[in-house]
Amino acid sequence: MENNGDSRNKFWKGVLVGALVMAFVGLIVVGVSAGIFLIGRAVIDNRAELQASGTGGSQSSDGDAGELDLAAVSEKMEYIQSIVDNYFLYDEDPQAVEDGIYVGLMYGLEDPYAGYYNEEDYQSFMEDTEGEYCGIGAMVQQNVQTGIVSIVRVFKDAPAYEAGLLPGDILYKVEDEPVTGKDLDLLVKEDIRGEAGTFVNITVLRGDASEEVELRVERRQVEVPSVEYQMLDDRVGYIYVMQFDAVTSGQFKTAVDDLEGQGMEKLVIDLRDNPGGVLDTAVEMMAYVLPEDKMDGLLIYTEDKNGKGEHFYSRDGQIVVESDYGYSMPGYPKEDDHEIDVPIAVLVNGNSASASELFTGALQDYGAATVVGTQTFGKGIVQNLIPLGDGTAIKLTTSRYYIPSGVCIHEVGVTPDVVVELSDELKSEAVVELDEDNQLAAAIDALQDK
Repeated sequence: MENNGDSRNKFWKGVLVGALVMAFVGLIVVGVSAGIFLIGRAVIDNRAELQASGTGGSQSSDGDAGELDLAAVSEKMEYIQSIVDNYFLYDEDPQAVEDGIYVGLMYGLEDPYAGYYNEEDYQSFMEDTEGEYCGIGAMVQQNVQTGIVSIVRVFKDAPAYEAGLLPGDILYKVEDEPVTGKDLDLLVKEDIRGEAGTFVNITVLRGDASEEVELRVERRQVEVPSVEYQMLDDRVGYIYVMQFDAVTSGQFKTAVDDLEGQGMEKLVIDLRDNPGGVLDTAVEMMAYVLPEDKMDGLLIYTEDKNGKGEHFYSRDGQIVVESDYGYSMPGYPKEDDHEIDVPIAVLVNGNSASASELFTGALQDYGAATVVGTQTFGKGIVQNLIPLGDGTAIKLTTSRYYIPSGVCIHEVGVTPDVVVELSDELKSEAVVELDEDNQLAAAIDALQDK
């Protein structure tokens, strides 16, 4: 095995070089795909101008930075292709080159969430693997700027827990292949998940010294409920929401009803490390918790670059979506006309993102909850996945999310009412027991005078 210090140096050097290489790719091929037309609107819940050198390529006559000159780009690409045809030493893979052009186009948008999916990647992305795969029992997160993938949660008694994986570990390699910069969804589906009983070899970098640790983890059926709950001392209900899946709203309502039946007098909703998920689920949970008589029932809204968007309301026992896009979205009944009439605290941290931030921000705006923990991640933008009709697709950011007060939390996050960091000694623990959790203790304290 290679020297650990050399390997770590190569990793961090690779991150820098990778960023520079991608920037170079963006400079060369930004906007070359003249044949792509964006058609349809399929919502899912995520450098520099091209300078012609004057050698063969052409540029617009006025030199202004305006709309992309597709004719000039096409001419320059033909010139580059002629050089490749005459001088390139190896055989050219036309499909790989074409895919690279489209990748460069999306990269040149300077949107860290944008991407191009070739036919194979798109099929893998859309494949319904529910019930057909097994995992290792860990949650991962990717830094959209560096592409670095890190472990944010390890589930007790899951294979990752048994193998010694820890929160904060940087996922360096899978089966000896570096994973930094790979699309996170594809990384999880193609490399980490697999058949029950098989093993995956992963390498992580751990701690301030970036110690290289190799782990062999079994893939097993891992059933992690999206909602867990229990009654704590002094009739304090505790509900942990892992992420906003399609089933989460129903599980959340069941938890609330059960805790209310046990005589709950205060409630802590734990959204730490919650990466978001299905927007409709977050909206349903907001409507379940909040009364309708405030701010005209507005829950959240979106707005695109033209000032158009969608407004989500809780009105007359229904969730109503008002759209500016020329189509009607009839309201649908809420399962219950409900309001949680006890003091609430919401626990968040820097890994609480997207839908979890919208849920938290709405409750904070209404004064319905005290927010405790640390500043949230700050993802308040909408990505669309748009099929291109030939088996490929692109993903790009199309609008911003706003909480009821009119604040867009993107790159800002939600600021807690009570700021408290998790104790240093707990940050590297695979599982933090509730009776040792200083942030949970602070949330309970914040409810004492409510």
